[in-house]
Amino acid sequence: MDHISDTLHAIIDDGKLARSFSYVGGKWTAATGGGSIAVTNPADGSRIGEIASLTAEDSRAAVDAAQAAFDGWAGMLPQERAAILRRWMELQIAHREDLARIMVIEQGKPISEARGEIDYGAGFVEFYAEEAKRPDVEGVTSHLPDAEVELWLEPVGVAALITPWNFPSAMLTRKAAAALAAGCTVVAHPSAETPFSALALAELAERAGFPPGVFNVVTGDAPTVVKPWTEDSRVRALSFTGSTQVGRLLYAQSSATVKKLVLELGGHAPVIVFDNADPALAVAEAIKAKFATSGQDCLGANRIFVQRALYDAFCTEFTRAAQALTLGRGMDDPDLGPLMNAAAVAKQQDHVKDAQSRGARLLCGGTVRHDLGPLFYPPTVLCDVPADARIMTEETFGPVAAIVPFDTEDEVIARANDTEYGLIAYVHSTDPRQIYRCTRALQFGMVGVNRTKVTGAPIPFGGMKQSGLGREGSSAGMRDFMELKYVCRDWAKLG
Repeated sequence: MDHISDTLHAIIDDGKLARSFSYVGGKWTAATGGGSIAVTNPADGSRIGEIASLTAEDSRAAVDAAQAAFDGWAGMLPQERAAILRRWMELQIAHREDLARIMVIEQGKPISEARGEIDYGAGFVEFYAEEAKRPDVEGVTSHLPDAEVELWLEPVGVAALITPWNFPSAMLTRKAAAALAAGCTVVAHPSAETPFSALALAELAERAGFPPGVFNVVTGDAPTVVKPWTEDSRVRALSFTGSTQVGRLLYAQSSATVKKLVLELGGHAPVIVFDNADPALAVAEAIKAKFATSGQDCLGANRIFVQRALYDAFCTEFTRAAQALTLGRGMDDPDLGPLMNAAAVAKQQDHVKDAQSRGARLLCGGTVRHDLGPLFYPPTVLCDVPADARIMTEETFGPVAAIVPFDTEDEVIARANDTEYGLIAYVHSTDPRQIYRCTRALQFGMVGVNRTKVTGAPIPFGGMKQSGLGREGSSAGMRDFMELKYVCRDWAKLG
């Protein structure tokens, strides 16, 4: 059976990066039952290839391999682990174009965004290659006579990583680099909609010199693959990026084995534009916050609040900027590509229809671009959106912007915080005191002020409330894969 289409092979230089089997224990592995899952290009629905659909037994075998490799990997000198991580990063950069092209054909995003994602993900590997060498022992002033006190950081064990389809490369490198630097071994499950990016990274991990069993990628149906991991006591940490609904399920399934959890869940980001803001900057940054990755981003702006004095002008300029965005296939490098699947398109349509039925005005967009394909949804702008519209309470995860006016600072802070989510908020103001008050009052794990791009390897990425647990990036991201051990030695009794 031909597992990879000629189309995928035709767009990359290194054919070995196109893999269809899982990578377990240092070997490329088919499903024991021979099952497979077809993967299609969201731009045109064409078949890219098929991936192995591993069974629950296969999934447990991946944990066996990771557990068997754990002592050897954790026992390496940190400098040795760092050197392998650095080689992995260098290979990602060397194969940047191939990795970006694989991402475009399976995910649909514009090629320039895909290249940026490869660089972003490789930056985490580089960061954690350095972080791996940091001291993991801290002396503490003793509170007891004749006692010496130390705090040790030790790898927690096998770490399970579940990654989404919207950032198929960066989410895996961000999680895996932290876990591997900490001394954990990894079992990773990529989305069945975008598996080839993860398998290409596994190919590069093998070339980088990771010992067998240290880095495993298990493809297939998510419940079949992941449930054995949530039930397995040998899996000591689980990191997931995806919807809050699935995060709650994983939280419940992991409770019996009391795992460490890192959950990067849904977002419902507000953009707050005060009347003293720079109008042109506010429009430009709000466009970025809304339409990057075709709106399929947990950091995407879902609710845009504009103070009344600027409201009409903002709506006009934002709509003009949205209409200027190009829509097309990723390899043509448009501003927006297709949405991932039919369910994503249906959600945009439902949110627009619901908002209009409640009095919102449609300023542009709102219908599928069928001349491009059934998954191409244009930049869409709604204004005067009432608070009871679904788009004001649900994560849209697509290119539909909802703009509403506000009058006072206290009012907009209350409205922005009125959500179960708390990942990121964006504030546009030129008043330092107002910026301070708002950043303190907003119940979000991250706040961007007069800018949209805020994330990167050195910062702790994560949210409050039901946007998740733990942090990714920074030293905090590595510590989520480690246990703190307290050692108290009594030298007087050693003879």
